[in-house]
Amino acid sequence: MNISLKGKIAVITGATGQLGRVMSRTLASCGADVAVCYNNNRDMADRLVNEIKSMGCRAAAVQADITNEISVNQMRDEIKAALGDADIVVNNAVIQYEWKSVLDQNPADFQSQFDSCVMQNVFMAKAFLPAMMAKMSGRFIGINTECSALCNANSGAYASAKRGMDGLYRVLAKEAGAKGVTVNQVAPGWTISDKDREQHTEDAGYTASVPLMRRGTDQEIANVVLFLASDLSSFVTGACIPVSGGNVMI
Repeated sequence: MNISLKGKIAVITGATGQLGRVMSRTLASCGADVAVCYNNNRDMADRLVNEIKSMGCRAAAVQADITNEISVNQMRDEIKAALGDADIVVNNAVIQYEWKSVLDQNPADFQSQFDSCVMQNVFMAKAFLPAMMAKMSGRFIGINTECSALCNANSGAYASAKRGMDGLYRVLAKEAGAKGVTVNQVAPGWTISDKDREQHTEDAGYTASVPLMRRGTDQEIANVVLFLASDLSSFVTGACIPVSGGNVMI
């Protein structure tokens, strides 16, 4: 069985990040045209665009601040002009910060996580769902995290924001379903990426608690995103799929 996204247009936020770049290549490898959305890393965005074009697909690098509604709407308009209306949206961008206990965490960190985990998805839904719903077809996918289920110490800002994101996605699934649009989440565990391979940090004691006794890879996360983006997931909506080797079971 071959997965084909030929003729589909995918929008990926945080596309230049450790997971985003693998998602971009994976969707393109199945024929999707890709809008590579980035905030600061223009060099990586341009590299990804060239890679995707070398696969025979169209691609465009589009800059945006995903916590700003005006910027998101401008990004949507640029993508439409360059590629067309999106068929697949993958909301992957998140703001990085230093984890501390709730009592020590700067309140601004809670706000930044809410902005990138919740409001990004509100703005992206408002920007891209109407066109999907009008044509009765689309895939709206968010990257959540096992941390929202684990709620470990020092993860307060991140876990609370991702839990808010989860609630939003469940509501959107009910609101968009009648118009043929599926709304789902992927919740990665602590994932091996290029950064780990370069720094040889593939394991740091984490795997002892994982039933499959290893960390997942960026490609394994991208594979689940690909499934949700494809016709194989046509009757899946409102799901949050943990990709954590059993570390989280929902």
